[in-house]
Amino acid sequence: MFKSLLIATDGSELGNKAVAAGIDIAKTYGARVTIITATDPVATGIGSGGFGTIDAGPVIARLEEAYTEEAAKTLAAAKAVADGAGIAAKTIHVARTRPADAILEAAKGENADTIIMGSHGRRGFKRLLLGSQASEVLSHADIPVLIVK
Repeated sequence: MFKSLLIATDGSELGNKAVAAGIDIAKTYGARVTIITATDPVATGIGSGGFGTIDAGPVIARLEEAYTEEAAKTLAAAKAVADGAGIAAKTIHVARTRPADAILEAAKGENADTIIMGSHGRRGFKRLLLGSQASEVLSHADIPVLIVK
């Protein structure tokens, strides 16, 4: 364990804590690091991909560009933390994919032995309402998952 880490971040405070914890572990154990962020598909609420009678294509394209720009900033900030610690880190942005799905696929593709990610720690009804990417990763991962709070 701790030879190949997949660190998931969304750029939030908890995502940044996960990056810091993952980089510390990598430094301690000499682990290989991959940092991932994922952006959900743009939801239109309409099966045809439009908003009523208007062409939503340009709006969706601009939203996806904004998601990609934000993902690049998130990954650059995480990479800067790794670089500052002297850790070489690969970065991955997975677009149009639910974060839990992207994290689980990347863990397999990168041969990670540990996933590190943040969680808001919501419980009960709030968790049901809001969903939990961390909970889903925990439920489906076949490798250890370190949750940072």
